[in-house]
Amino acid sequence: MLYRRMVLAGVLAALALGGSACAQDPAVDANGRPLEPLTIVTTSGQHEFLVEIADEEPERQRGLMYRDPLPKDRGMLFQWPNEPAQDRGFWMHNTPSPLDIVYVGADGRIVSIIHNAAPNSDAILPSEGPAKGVVELRAGRAQEIGAKKGDEVRHPYFAR
Repeated sequence: MLYRRMVLAGVLAALALGGSACAQDPAVDANGRPLEPLTIVTTSGQHEFLVEIADEEPERQRGLMYRDPLPKDRGMLFQWPNEPAQDRGFWMHNTPSPLDIVYVGADGRIVSIIHNAAPNSDAILPSEGPAKGVVELRAGRAQEIGAKKGDEVRHPYFAR
């Protein structure tokens, strides 16, 4: 994972030096790492997001704690690259903004969605099925795009 981020950061830096207006101000996470594109495909179309990656335990534990509300096109993708899909549970401990929590199976299909998870809650919000990844979005976005169980999440992390 770290190697992939370093390569992507190098490509973005090269583009910035080349004078591309878009690459001069690349979207990065709180640690300066480039955000990755993620698409959720619903009956209303393809919906593009830029996501932070939480693929190591400290990042997964911190998640979106102590953060301002996400812009409508942003999110965080939680990954467990060395674990099989399994039942998961998230909470909103020290997370001041409500979120939609989208549990995703290894095949990239939505397993379940928690809509408008209450801020700062320690209640465990279960996946209702095996999840390989979890996408957190600004509260209300899943409903706005019409996301539902069985819809596709496209990102290289999910096998096709």
